[in-house]
This record gives sequence, structure tokens and C-alpha cells, in this order.
Amino acid sequence: MPRTDRLLADPRLAAAERRLGRMLVKEAIGRAQQRARDGQITPEEVADAAVAELPARAAGLTPVINATGVIVHTNLGRAPLSAAAVDAITAAAGCCDVEFDLASGVRARRGAGALDALARAVPDAEAVAVVNNNAAALVLAATALARPEAAEIVVSRGELIEIGDRFRLPDLLVSTGARLREVGTTNRTAIADYADAAGPRTAFILKVHPSNFRIEGFTAAVTVAELAGLGEAHGVPVVFDIGSGLLAPHPQLPGEPSAATALRDGAALVTASGDKLLGGPQAGLLLGRADLIGRLTRHPLARALRVDKLTLAALEATLAGPVPPVAQALAADPASLFHRAERAVVLLHATGLHATGLPGTGLPGTGVDARVVACQAAVGGGGAPGVLLLSAAISLPESLAVPLRCGPQVSRGEFPAVVGRCQDGRLLLDLRSVSPDDDGALVGAIRAAAAACPDSS
Repeated sequence: MPRTDRLLADPRLAAAERRLGRMLVKEAIGRAQQRARDGQITPEEVADAAVAELPARAAGLTPVINATGVIVHTNLGRAPLSAAAVDAITAAAGCCDVEFDLASGVRARRGAGALDALARAVPDAEAVAVVNNNAAALVLAATALARPEAAEIVVSRGELIEIGDRFRLPDLLVSTGARLREVGTTNRTAIADYADAAGPRTAFILKVHPSNFRIEGFTAAVTVAELAGLGEAHGVPVVFDIGSGLLAPHPQLPGEPSAATALRDGAALVTASGDKLLGGPQAGLLLGRADLIGRLTRHPLARALRVDKLTLAALEATLAGPVPPVAQALAADPASLFHRAERAVVLLHATGLHATGLPGTGLPGTGVDARVVACQAAVGGGGAPGVLLLSAAISLPESLAVPLRCGPQVSRGEFPAVVGRCQDGRLLLDLRSVSPDDDGALVGAIRAAAAACPDSS
């Protein structure tokens, strides 16, 4: 059996140690040595087997092509970042001027570039702040705005939502020490309900966009403008959790509230997510009155909830840079999606040829059973429930679902994992949630998976 130290001296494994670290390389060697002990390979094959066992990267997270048709997929990391945001993260990864003024050589406002970009994006906000997610923004608001003599949050029963993984908004708010004053019913709440509850013990009136569900039929809700008038009469602010992070109205999402509209309607404070419809990194956005933002940022809890330099860099690039992938996916023309699907299917039908029509395919055709089908995509991430977007998908045998997600081509890092959705016995790869830049990698991944799965042709 080759000794571990001699295997570590192999030039291939020595190079891998510099890239991956000694622990991961030794684990790969150990697995190869065990295969030799079990008689699966000869001792002479251990070095080659150890190289084959090496992970593609030091981190366990695997790159994924999101072909589910859910544009903002929480389980797949929500919004994919733009190339500009990725470049900004790389630039900020080392030492950077996150809270340092290079011109004067003294300490400066932390994340000034990102905050200025956010202020420019929402000029209706007197001031802005950023914390590490939208839940943190609400926690900070509930903690900083409540006082011992005024610790009640007035909120409609129909807006006490639960989102994924049993995260319940009322539990979050109560954990801060605030008391909830629930008004109205699940389906109907009137301004009189808020008026009856508001008083000297009220810290603020909270409105929450129920972003991941809809109630239809015999319903009634109160507008931000109505609540703002009531809040002004009682001297209490209105806080609006818009959730999805839409900063300005979007023509395809008429029912989705935006930060700009909420502030113009009189909300004193708006909270939102950065990694949903904004298309940026995970962050909690706070926009509104300067005095309230000041109270929040000066609260001791703000330090525990602040974002790091990588988030600030990515957020600034998202706000100031080119249109991010989420916005591109929302605006995609269905005709262009069908054209992309047809082009991919033609390449997948080819046999015995190298597909040169798309970059990055580089594998011979395998005659895959691929078809173009019309389908419907969704916004996802709790945004725009019920809004369906016309789309096109590559329809494949369902047997390809697992090989595309975790086949050998994925573990070797040759192709990203591909996640679609299974429907009526077929695997659909919806192109609305796939960047056009990934079409070549998608075709190549399908070919590689089909080659390892003979039932797919």
C-alpha cells in the first residue's frame, strides 16, 4: 500500500493540497487506500484513484443551474448575483476600505458606497440602513421603537404570516419583548379596528405584505395611506414590511408593493429583503424617516445585526451596476425562451457530432429524448403569489433528474448540478430561471447525464 506521505508528494496531489488544503486531500487519499484494501483497485492505482476522489472545491456548496422555473428559489440561494456583484465581492475579499477614507487616512462611515447607492435608488427615503436580513430589520425595529410604557405593536390578524421552515412572524416580534395587539380577522380588517387599538401604549402600527399567499373572496384590508393618517393622529409611526424587496413599481407585478410607493403613501419605515426581487445578496433593507433610522442604527442591537464587507460590496454593485439576473428573468420574452429551448433540443437530438452551436458543450451528441414544451414559471421567494409567467422548458425523461443533480460529472466539477421539476412523468428544465449564459453548460450537463443513463435516449 503506498504510504500517505509518498502520495502527498505526487505533483497532482501536491497541487491539490495548495488549492484545497491538506485535510481534504488526505481524506481523498484515505478513500483511495481503502478501496485498495477492499480489493477494488490495485496499489498501483491508488494515486490515480486519489486524484479522482478530490473534491472540485474546498467548500461543500455545489454550483447549481436553477431550471425549476422559480426565479427566486430559497432552497437554491434565492437571487443569483450579477457578474458585477461577483466582481465586487472578489475585490472586497481581501483588505478594503469598508470603513476607511483613503484620501484623509481616517475612519469613515461603514459601507458608505452601498448606503449611498440604496439612497439614490429610493429617493423618497430620508435615510437608509442595512442589516443582515429582513427578519433582522423587523427585530431591530421592534426592539428600538418599543419603550416600556409603549411596547404594543398593532397588527392585523390576517398579516401574522408564517413562511418557510415554520418561521412565524408573531413569534419573531414577541421574542423582542414587544406585545402584539391583534386587530380584525383573518380575512377582513378595517381602519376602525386599528383606531380602536391605537393609543398611548402603541409603539408602532405594523403592516405586513402577505407575500407568499393570497386570500380571496370576502376580504378587506387597510391601505398604507389610511394607516399613515391614523398614525399621525396618534403620534405613532407606521412600519411596512414589504418583504420581497421591490424598490419601485414593476409592470409585471402590479400587486407587489414597492418601497417607493409605500413611503410616498406615508409609511414612516419600510423593511425589505435584498436577495429577492432586488436581485442582490441576503440583506435587510431599512428605508424611511431620518429620525427613526437614526434610532435603529444607534441601538446596540444594530451592531449584532450588521452586514459584512462582502454583502456591502455585492449590494452596491447590484444597485449601481447592470440589470441583475432576477430582473432579466422577469423581463424575458417568451418567444426568446422558446428559441433557446428549440436550439438546445436540436443539439441534444444530434448523434455522433460535437455540438459547436453553444459554448461549453464539448461532448458528442447522444440522441437524448428531448422536447420543447410550453410551461409557466413563478417569481418565488415569497414574491408575487399567484403570478404566473409564460415560459418554455426542455422536457426530458424523468430518469435524468437524479443524474443531473448529483451525477459523476457534478462531483468531478465538470458541470454544475441541474435542478428542474418533475411533472407528469417528465423532467422539465424551465429556461426562464436559467441565464442564457448557462445554455451551453446546461446542454453539456444533459449530455453527460444522458451518457451515464442509457434509459434517457
